[in-house]
Amino acid sequence: MTTYRTVDVDGLDIFYREAGPADAPTILLLHGFPSSSRMWEPLLTRLSDAFHLVAPDYPGFGHSATPDPTDFSYTFDNLAAVVSAFVDTLGLTRYALFLQDYGGPVGFRLAVQRPERVQALVVQNTVAHEDGLGPLWEVRRQFWVNRAEHEADFRDNFFSPAATRGRHIGTSPHPERYDPDLWTDELAFLSRPGQADIQTDLFFDYQTNVASYPQWQQWLRTHQPPTLVTWGRFDPSFESAEAEAFSRDVPNAEIHLLDAGHFALDERPDQIAQLTHRFLQTIDSHT
Repeated sequence: MTTYRTVDVDGLDIFYREAGPADAPTILLLHGFPSSSRMWEPLLTRLSDAFHLVAPDYPGFGHSATPDPTDFSYTFDNLAAVVSAFVDTLGLTRYALFLQDYGGPVGFRLAVQRPERVQALVVQNTVAHEDGLGPLWEVRRQFWVNRAEHEADFRDNFFSPAATRGRHIGTSPHPERYDPDLWTDELAFLSRPGQADIQTDLFFDYQTNVASYPQWQQWLRTHQPPTLVTWGRFDPSFESAEAEAFSRDVPNAEIHLLDAGHFALDERPDQIAQLTHRFLQTIDSHT
């Protein structure tokens, strides 16, 4: 059974989904943009027989509190600080990190701060190397260099119906396999009052993630966490070369390129669940 709860974290109501026995190995699932913990439902229903799964919504996302930007600065440092406090509030001391998109910058910050808590790493279309940032990112880098000049174009592209749909389908040869509710729900979320400002501020801060790549790579090389990469090859945002880049830092990383998009669970939930189940059970049997 999956439960849906809200907990106070430093004065913020943080919503989270939880499934599986509390005494089973824990997976902390960190979602991407513009999604929420809802994206993890396919795994919550498939892995809860063997694992304890916890999936929070970040501030400003999903069902968590959305403080005004004048009271809460929407940066990845602050999102990570809230998630770290959330983990403490729930008493989670050991977990596998499952990271997708924005979940990578949040999760790597947690890993660097508290490496002893990370039992394993599951990576799904999130970037820790320049390899993952293709031509699409040149326009986005211009926004970081001169926000005032490029913000209007950025917003027109980033929050458009076509861009929101494209984040899911990407270059998939089978668009008919994707439920359109996925992006229409996200468009409704992005249309809520204040969301465009919040998400623009947060993406402007994404440049701090790129600057942190060397630190995250060093963490990977130093700690050699057991690593599984399940990468959707039809991703329009991140290059597939990023999947193999993880093996430069963790030579024993297990890497799978899947016939799926940026949100690979849209199209390959059974395959990802099976790969994750086997990988984490193997890790658990050796720890």
